[in-house]
Amino acid sequence: MTTTLFMNGRSQAVRLPKQLRLPGKRAKIRRFGRGLLLEPMGDESWPEGYFEKVLIKDNSFKRPGQGEVPPLPDLER
Repeated sequence: MTTTLFMNGRSQAVRLPKQLRLPGKRAKIRRFGRGLLLEPMGDESWPEGYFEKVLIKDNSFKRPGQGEVPPLPDLER
């Protein structure tokens, strides 16, 4: 199968045949040998329940206190 390369503004573009179209609106691209490899990008949001799974409840990992916030200087003097 072959396809067409063309210029779109100052970028080179490739026309993908219908049976090779990728889902979504974005793709990863990288060099692969003498060619290029296009991979569809999935949903970029965090998986459901991710933060609950990585929550560390061990107190030895607790963030140390940050101290008191100093008062703001009076800038109207």
